[in-house]
Amino acid sequence: MARQVFAYIIHKDGVADDTALELIAAAGKLDPDASVTAVVAGDGSELDSVCNEVASSFAEVWKIDTPALAYVTSEVLRPLLVRILPKHGIVLVPHDHFGMDLAPGLSIKLDAVYLTDAVDFEGIDNGKLKAVREEYTGQVSTHVLSDISEGAVITVRPGSFKADESKSGEGNIIDKTAEAIEGGLPGGACRFLEIVEAEVGDVDITKSDILVSVGRGIEDEDNLEMIHELAEAMGGDVSCSRPIVDAKWLEKSRQVGTSGRTVTPKVYMALGISGAFQHVGGLKGSSFVIAINKNPRAPIFKVADVGIVDDILDFIPELTERINELKG
Repeated sequence: MARQVFAYIIHKDGVADDTALELIAAAGKLDPDASVTAVVAGDGSELDSVCNEVASSFAEVWKIDTPALAYVTSEVLRPLLVRILPKHGIVLVPHDHFGMDLAPGLSIKLDAVYLTDAVDFEGIDNGKLKAVREEYTGQVSTHVLSDISEGAVITVRPGSFKADESKSGEGNIIDKTAEAIEGGLPGGACRFLEIVEAEVGDVDITKSDILVSVGRGIEDEDNLEMIHELAEAMGGDVSCSRPIVDAKWLEKSRQVGTSGRTVTPKVYMALGISGAFQHVGGLKGSSFVIAINKNPRAPIFKVADVGIVDDILDFIPELTERINELKG
């Protein structure tokens, strides 16, 4: 019998996050016969826009529309979800800041298994799901066996599953608001105050079509000059991973990742970047990813369209020279 799978949809400014389509792919890997329902919470016309957007991809869309969720917090949302989600269902949530806050308590309220930061699924046998997680910044894969026969709440690492863009949904939107708020809206110790946008530096990498991104493999600050030369040759901008910012070699506004900027370039070149999920989580959309790293087991190769095993200090000057030759 096909399992009932629910995908919680993150959205902003009336647009669903890229993880929405990734959760469809994750559900298909978990159970190819699963019926996947999107759950969307918020308030007003922006929520309607999100529901209409995801309806073309999901079998069904459940929406919770209330002013109390004009800015969604886990504290308010969690009891509303408990009222509408059936027992023994599988709930998939993106493994981002919000998902990590929402999912643990939700699993307790649903009396369901909690599985965190899944990057792959390897089938279900007698109600037991075999999932894959990564440890030590992706250097080790662990296989976790969980009994999901009584339901589960699973956080899925963004970027781990290729987005399902088939648009094969039925477009059926069901308003679950009355059922969700029956008995009253929950109070909470936390309340939304304001959104403070991060300052944009001398370059806004969120607008760049080509990003040449550098990590700890550059070894020395003086070597950044070759990164800038390559970016200039490619007509792109320089970005980086967190260790470069921590070393104060580049400003925070150039950092890509969950604690930095979210970017959607057409071409993303990762130079000497291991590819921990905190970094890959900042890379959205259908970017063409080129990874160069001397460690053949670097996690970045799992998301790369082209992977090259080499020392970037040797490779970059030759690549820059070749590009300039082709241009000139």
